[in-house]
Amino acid sequence: MPITAAASTRPDRRVSVVGIGADGWDGLGSLARQRLADAAVIVASERQLALLPDSLGAERVSWPSPMMPALAGLLERHRSRGLVVLASGDPMFYGVGGTLARLIGPDALEVVPQLSSLALACARLGWPAEAVETISVVGRPKAALLAALSPGRRLLVLLESSDDSSELAALATGAGYGASELTLLGQLGGAAETLRRGIAAEWTAVPHEPLAVLALQPRLADARAVLPRTPGLPDEAFDSDGQLTKREVRAVTLSALRPAPGELLWDVGAGSGSVGIEWMRSHPDCRAIAIEPRPDRLERIAANAERLGVPGLQIVAGRAPDALAALAEFGVPDAVFVGGGVSVDGVLDACLAALPTGGRLVANGVTLETEVVLAQAFQRYGGELSRIAVQRAAPVGAFNGWRAAMPVTQWHYRKDSA
Repeated sequence: MPITAAASTRPDRRVSVVGIGADGWDGLGSLARQRLADAAVIVASERQLALLPDSLGAERVSWPSPMMPALAGLLERHRSRGLVVLASGDPMFYGVGGTLARLIGPDALEVVPQLSSLALACARLGWPAEAVETISVVGRPKAALLAALSPGRRLLVLLESSDDSSELAALATGAGYGASELTLLGQLGGAAETLRRGIAAEWTAVPHEPLAVLALQPRLADARAVLPRTPGLPDEAFDSDGQLTKREVRAVTLSALRPAPGELLWDVGAGSGSVGIEWMRSHPDCRAIAIEPRPDRLERIAANAERLGVPGLQIVAGRAPDALAALAEFGVPDAVFVGGGVSVDGVLDACLAALPTGGRLVANGVTLETEVVLAQAFQRYGGELSRIAVQRAAPVGAFNGWRAAMPVTQWHYRKDSA
């Protein structure tokens, strides 16, 4: 039976984004079908366009590759004609809907969602959706999985390619989670739905459709300690040449920096990158930039970030204050940590100038010269000046005694006005 268009109820030039599942046209509701029937142009992937009946009269346009640079022009060409964008499942769940909302604004958008892969996977597994953490490796580094690994968690990973499940199983095994239970779910909601179970350490490569979901229940396979998301990871968790903010001082430093979801940190004189890495581990939406002049340390920072599950850490080669001018493209920092270069002329001034009202700055120092700079900053701006002293038990002959680490002077300041 031919599908005919009805009078559209959309405001002029409004773009509809319609979600479609693996069950194709048969699984669509009446509103989704009507939007597609009304459309003059339907934009989607080749796979999604193939799910539509031939009787639809709209022009069919495949997504260009790469998609993002061409998206604005594509919208401009077709938007006035009655445009529908076809997307997988719920377009607002790691989908194109969020990108379009940012590009043209939510008021210019109508979203008609289908069940998301998260909802379908949770239904098949019997997992409450509110107790699940979701990670996407579609166009994103797979190492982000490592920050989420913890016994007792339930993780859903959205896959992009047919090799993803094997690579993720290898990552989990390498981190000590080879006993983790894996479930690979494919073609969710469709007639060809598949489910495969196994253990990470024993997982073998298996062909599967690109857009699949990997469910993971982390289980430690050895006596390795769990790495928490709270600040103060063991020093040995970081590869270092000695330029490392030590565990106790790092915990106090992160407490003063007060990371919050979505906020951006500058880690100036990053050394091994430990503060920026722990800032990002505190929440998946936290962002950080590590600024470091030495090439060998830049390599260590990248390796530490990858291994500890925050491959999105931005790394900038350069020396403050000159290197700070190039950071504007990343946005305004919510907090700045100065772990190296405090006594260099202009560093604190440049960091303070970059902070917005309410932004936080924490600067640490161990030398007398740095203490003088921090004391002067405290006298000029206020804030809090403290000294952190740590002693650890160590052998003294046949006995044990206290061995003191170098005390750290810390200045903590919150900017109250521009």
